[in-house]
Amino acid sequence: MAADPGKVSFSREQLESYRDTTVPDLLGPGLKLLFVGINPGLWTAAVQAHFARRGNRFYPALYRSGLTDRLIDASAGYAEEDRQHLIDRGLGISNMAHRTTARADELRPEELLEGARRLDDLIARARPQVVAFLGITAYRTAFAAPKAKTGRQPENLHDAEVWVAPNPSGLNAHTQLPELAEAFRQLGVAAGISGSRT
Repeated sequence: MAADPGKVSFSREQLESYRDTTVPDLLGPGLKLLFVGINPGLWTAAVQAHFARRGNRFYPALYRSGLTDRLIDASAGYAEEDRQHLIDRGLGISNMAHRTTARADELRPEELLEGARRLDDLIARARPQVVAFLGITAYRTAFAAPKAKTGRQPENLHDAEVWVAPNPSGLNAHTQLPELAEAFRQLGVAAGISGSRT
C-alpha cells in the first residue's frame, strides 16, 4: 500500500541519491496499450511509481480520457488497487531509457538509441495493440526519425500500432491537459479500450 501522499516529501539531497537508479516497468497480462516515457525522474525513482512527480499530467489525462475510472495519485508510490486497476485496464508503462535523471535532457543520444532496441524486444514479448511514446523529441532521436510528428506513425513494431503523444510533464507548456486527454482517448480507441466511465 502506498503512503499517504500528503505526508511524502524529500529533500534535494535525498532525491539526488536516486540518480542513475531504475524503476521497473509496469506490465501485466492482457497488455493493450503500452505508454513509453522518456526516462524516470528523481521523484519517480524515489517512490518507484511512474510519472509520480506532483504536477505531471499523466494520471489526470488518463482519468479525463476515460481510460481509468479514478484519478490516480502516484506521488507516494502506487496504492496496490491503483496499480492493479492499470493492469486490469490493459495499460502498461515503460521508458525509452531506464536511467534516472533530474531532467530528460541529461540523457545521451546513445541511451535513447539503446532504449529503442530494448523496447523492440519488450514489444515483441508483450504484444500490446498500441505503443504510445510520450515525447516527440526523444522519439525522433531514439528511432532516427527527425521529421516524425505526433499522432499515428506510418510503421508498426511487431504488429503494434506506434503513436507519439505529447510529453505529460508539467514543464511541457505547449500542451494543455484537455489536449493531452484527447490524445490519450484516441490511443484508447486504437487499442480497443473503451472508456471506463460513462
